[in-house]
Amino acid sequence: MAEAPFSEIAVIIGASPPARLDKALARDAPEGHGLSRSRIMKLIETGAVLRDGVALRDARAKVAEGDCVTIRMTEAAGVETIAQDIALDIIWEDEALIVIDKPAGMVVHPAPGSPDKTLVNALLHHCGDSLSGIGGEKRPGIVHRIDKDTSGLLVVAKSDRAHQGLAAQFERHTVTRRYLALCYGVPDAGDPRLRGVRGASFEQGNILKITSQLARSRHDRQKQAVVWTGGRHAVTRARVLEVFGRPPALALIECWLETGRTHQIRVHLAHAGHALLGDPVYGGRRKLSERALGAEASLACTQFPRQALHAADLGFTHPLSGEPLAFSSPMPQDMADLVTRLDRSQANTNE
Repeated sequence: MAEAPFSEIAVIIGASPPARLDKALARDAPEGHGLSRSRIMKLIETGAVLRDGVALRDARAKVAEGDCVTIRMTEAAGVETIAQDIALDIIWEDEALIVIDKPAGMVVHPAPGSPDKTLVNALLHHCGDSLSGIGGEKRPGIVHRIDKDTSGLLVVAKSDRAHQGLAAQFERHTVTRRYLALCYGVPDAGDPRLRGVRGASFEQGNILKITSQLARSRHDRQKQAVVWTGGRHAVTRARVLEVFGRPPALALIECWLETGRTHQIRVHLAHAGHALLGDPVYGGRRKLSERALGAEASLACTQFPRQALHAADLGFTHPLSGEPLAFSSPMPQDMADLVTRLDRSQANTNE
């Protein structure tokens, strides 16, 4: 089988290089290619980084000033994913990137259980050939993802340079991401139970901060789990916007991501005992008190078909122009209708 075509980038290590190969390459690689450290680490792992013709497979390898390191970048290969004419809610688009407001129920990437009608299929139709080829696979340059049943904003790169620039911002945690969610219970600094939850603390303004590492669950490979060694660092913050029920049974919260790990908000809130309403993986189907919420609102919550999570705000620096960009998406209709029912029930209870 013939090898995939590739192009070579020669990197000359500058003065006073960092102690590690990956950090030195991230510093000294030509800016036009926009190689992020995470991308460089993947290239090192695959043997695509060489010195004097010998592959350097350890990201911690030492380099010296003047060393010439070659990076082999595999050219994008075609994929069998078909383009499909699926409507997209496009918030912003230029030659470098596109910002989409994704509806709940849409999968981002094709997978065995969802081979088509995904965001990738829609982007292939909308963008044609103007898509990032990062990673050696010709596909839309999706820099971050949101779950199938999470609605809201995500940015997609339309060029390799834009992809690398955006990926670097996500890696540095400089991208602003704010979510709206409905959770069971009310996260509050006055709750003695939360003081006993490892990794949970409160900041000024009654902001819940959850710090842990996240890794694949040892019991279910489809799930993520809070761990304290061997995972990836993750920090989530949450603040209560509105409380529902007498006594309190649900809260509308806003969440900020300092890091962006798979299922992070869902896992962290469940770890704190405040799983998201409707989350079948981490939250289960809790029985909500009709006495606290009223029969109509309680039934509406029980029947809500997905995790009540919406990516409401997204902010980053344009990877080519340097312009700061900020986007907002209103609460989707299903969540907004549920909040209206909860508000109406609250008003009736207070009468």
